[in-house]
Amino acid sequence: MRMKSKAVLYFVLLHLLFAGLATGDVRREINIPDILDYKTLKCDLHTHTVFSDGLVWPTVRVDEAWREGLDAVSISDHIEYQPHKKDVPTNHNRPYEIALSPAKQKNILLVRGAELTRDTPPGHFNATFLSDITPLDTNELFDAVKAADKQGGFIFWNHPGWKPEAKGWYDFHTQLYSSKLLHGIEVANGDTYYPEAHQWCLEKNLTMMGNSDVHQPVANCEPSPENHRTMTLVFAKERSLDALKAALVEGRTVVWYKNQLIGRTEYLDALFKAAVRIAKPHHKQNNTVWFEVKNCSDIDIELEKPGGNPADKLLLPANSTIVMKTNIDSKTNRAKLSYTASNFLIAPDKGLPVNIMVSIQ
Repeated sequence: MRMKSKAVLYFVLLHLLFAGLATGDVRREINIPDILDYKTLKCDLHTHTVFSDGLVWPTVRVDEAWREGLDAVSISDHIEYQPHKKDVPTNHNRPYEIALSPAKQKNILLVRGAELTRDTPPGHFNATFLSDITPLDTNELFDAVKAADKQGGFIFWNHPGWKPEAKGWYDFHTQLYSSKLLHGIEVANGDTYYPEAHQWCLEKNLTMMGNSDVHQPVANCEPSPENHRTMTLVFAKERSLDALKAALVEGRTVVWYKNQLIGRTEYLDALFKAAVRIAKPHHKQNNTVWFEVKNCSDIDIELEKPGGNPADKLLLPANSTIVMKTNIDSKTNRAKLSYTASNFLIAPDKGLPVNIMVSIQ
């Protein structure tokens, strides 16, 4: 009987293990390095549930975020647009309340947020780090934004090019910006990159945001450098809500969109230097040396030499090592290879200048 009991217990444990795997209850860690003495937090601050026009329960958004290796997520349901309200009663704070305990259990930073929904122009805005969403349910958009700001909220403009026929910077955006009520803009939303928003952020010193704006359930598939959730990489002093908000306010972000990193030069340069490791040459023949270059990130890094010759392009595959060779200066025993990281966008259509330094000393 004892042997039979052990066999039954063993079977039950195996069943539970594989049941967990079958439901996707496994976290895939995102491999993007910390930089400049900051923690790199992977964040999606624009998602939806059945409490507006999404198709999932709030706890599902937490489970998806944990599975996909995120550190923080915000459920930002529309305040004004609730197509399921016949089935799900209006309670703007309820999605956060439902998701909070599961988020704590899974060690996900949950940001209370909401989407202010108006015709474009002026468009949609996300208010995050709120204490109470209800005061934002007002007729006037400017009053709703002020109510969010009164709570210390972080407000960003969503998908500014969503309607191409009406995209642009309008008087209302100037009013928000002049009143210091606009803190960031989505440079990327889902599968779309907005170069004009990228430029506005640079010119106006606004925080660059990238989010999924997901409505449907997220497919549980293996991610790749090209196929993953659009997100904001936030460089925070620690992994906490207060540090996350402080970093957003100070503009310490990079957007990870498809196989592109979009941000300011200082953060993209630091990410490149942290991700790319150059080994000492392992072989020398006359003035030619061979050396290894390792990419320690989940991003395929695309390098081009000045001049744009296709033959001079170089790919550093994600989480991989390649062997390169170059000629060494016989006097200094060094070489400098200059490239542009074409998928590290420091401005629209402008890649990050980088150097690969080699020395045999």
